Formats: sequence, C-alpha cells, structure tokens
Amino acid sequence: MAESGKKRIVLGISGGVAAYKAAELVRLFRKAGIDVQVVMTDAACGFITPTTLQALAGRPVFTDMWDARIADNMAHIELSRGADAIVVAPATADFIAKIAHGLADDLLSTLCLARECPLLVAPAMNRQMWENKATQRNIAQLAHDEVSILGPASGDQACGEIGMGRMLEAQQIFDEVSSFLQPRLLTGKRILITAGPTFEAIDPVRGITNRSSGKMGYAIARAALDAGAQVTLISGPTSLAHVPSAGMEHVESANDMFVAVKKHAKSTDIFIAVAAVADYRVEKTSTQKIKKTDSSLTLRLVPNPDILAWVAALPKAPFCVGFAAESQNLLENADAKRRRKKIPLIVANLAQNAIGADDNELTLLDDSGTHTLTRAPKPVLARQLVAHIAKLYKSRKA
Repeated sequence: MAESGKKRIVLGISGGVAAYKAAELVRLFRKAGIDVQVVMTDAACGFITPTTLQALAGRPVFTDMWDARIADNMAHIELSRGADAIVVAPATADFIAKIAHGLADDLLSTLCLARECPLLVAPAMNRQMWENKATQRNIAQLAHDEVSILGPASGDQACGEIGMGRMLEAQQIFDEVSSFLQPRLLTGKRILITAGPTFEAIDPVRGITNRSSGKMGYAIARAALDAGAQVTLISGPTSLAHVPSAGMEHVESANDMFVAVKKHAKSTDIFIAVAAVADYRVEKTSTQKIKKTDSSLTLRLVPNPDILAWVAALPKAPFCVGFAAESQNLLENADAKRRRKKIPLIVANLAQNAIGADDNELTLLDDSGTHTLTRAPKPVLARQLVAHIAKLYKSRKA
C-alpha cells in the first residue's frame, strides 16, 4: 500500500515498440515520490520484460487477470483501488479501440473498465493508424468519456516514416501526469514570478552577473500552473526551455526586470521574487569594448532598485514571497531581510548548496516561525512551497 498522502498510479503498458519509454517513466515517477503499480498486456511483454519494470518500480508487475497473488483472484478490481490515476503508456490503436468500446478481455483493459479513478492514455502508433477514421472516432469517444489524451507527437517512427502517432517522451508524460495529480489550490489566482540572474553590462561584451540557473523559479512557475494559477514569468538570461502556458517575458538587467515587474504588479495576487537580482550595476556603461592595458581598471558601482521592496510597499500590495540565498547565518540573515522588506514569507537556502543544482533544501520563514523542506529535487520543493503559499494566502484573505 502507498504511504498516507503519497500519490499512487497504475501504469499500464500495451504492446507497442514505445514500451521501452515506460522504463524511464517509472524512474521519473519513483524519483518524484509517486508509487507505481505496473500492469502489462501479453503483447507488451514482447517489447520489455516485467523483470525490468519490477526492478524499477520496486513492486511485482501484473500481467494475468487470474494472478493468484491477489487473495480473491480479482486483480482487475483490487489493483486500481486507492490509485489516483491509471496511466496507459503506450496505448496502442488496438488498446484504444478496446476501452472506447468497453471491451475487457485482459487484465489491463478490465482494470480500465472497473476503475474508480481517472484514466489517462498516451497514444503510440504508426501515422496511418493514427489518421485512420476508426482511430479518430475512438479518440473522440474517449474524450467524450472524460479520458485524458496525452499526445501524440509528430516525429520519426519505428516503421521509418515521419508523422503523427509517436508517443510523447517520458519526461513529457511525467509532466502531464504530475500536473494532473496536483490539487488546484490557486485556481484563478494571478501569480507573478521572477527567475534567473540579471546581467549588468560593463561594455558591449562584458558584464556583471551571478551563477543563478533559474531552475527554482521555473519549477515554481510550473507548480503554480499545476495549482490552477495564471502565471507570468519574468526571466533573466537562462538556458531553460519556455514554461508552457505561462506568460513569459525575457529581460537582461535589473532595471529591465523592474520595468517588467511594474507592468504586472498592480494586477497580480501573489508575487514570488525568486530571481537573483544584481545588487549593483556599473554607473557608466562603455559604448565600446574596453581594451586591456597594463593599468588597473576601476568601475564605479551604484545600487540597483529593490524590486521586492517596491512591490511590497504598494498601497494594495500583492501577497509577497521573497528568496534569501545566504552563505552564512542563514536564518538570522533571512529573517532580517523578511522584516526589513515587510513581507509575509521568505524562502531561505544556502547559496553554495543550491545555485545551479537540481535539488535543494529550503527553510520557510513566516509569522508562525520556520518550516524546513528537506532536500529534494527542485520541482518537488516547488510544489511543497506553492502549497504553503496557498495556505498562507488563504489565511490572510480569510
């Protein structure tokens, strides 16, 4: 059984060559703390072995409707009880036809018919099979029956052709399912997020910046979208991909970011200042590249605007969340920053452990004290943080 509060899915695998992607999908679910029960069709076992998936899932794989490991021999009933969703990936044309017409001649199709939880399917097939009118009728029927359709994508296919029908990549399916499983704690709320570093020009080719990757800010944007919010993400220079469904604005300097924030701040409900904004900029930027000489070079730096403090001081300020990346005296410095800026919540982390990393440990400081989010991948921390923000925001509004 899954631990209390842990998400649990049944991952169904039908007989298509894309079944190899299921191994990576199981790994991603497990890494995110989601329990996975794998159920395979006989055909699927011809593409990837149950032994591989059992090792990755950490629990037995089921293929037989009459499996004696279930006490009453009703695996088709018991396996989906308590599950948050059934995800079928790959879902072949044959399997889609079965569930569209209510057929149940094996364990997986019977599970889908007897379920008490949502069903999501990731189609995978040759482009002619996908484009066939019968398949399109079946897909339309599934949509009518409130089955979620994940993909497919267009691309290279095992048959050597190119077109629609290719199953989404494991990461894309994971992102879609993770979003589906999140509670909609911030439905309709407008959230403004800053992320990444800023770049303060010295001359046309040089500048002052920092090592922020933007990963935490982008993860929070995705988590807020999953929670039902309308998200605007203002990003400094990063190499990260666009966050789907978020309004994106790309900026370079702290002043650029300030201008962008001022455009949106007065119409937002929650402002989350994740960006590592440069505290200083060069007073006079050279219009030409500064040539190297044997002499020393002196740059005069002047303070950049404090974006978070400006937003927090608005007459009808949004709920403000700040970030404090410190190298020492973490809680003391973060708490002083929270009180100085008069914001309800600040997120503290050690810069040397967080910048550029894929995981982190966070300490949240609010009026009730401190709350530690233990080390985890940044997307996991982002969802925990968004849940805490939603709780505080609701409490303040009440």
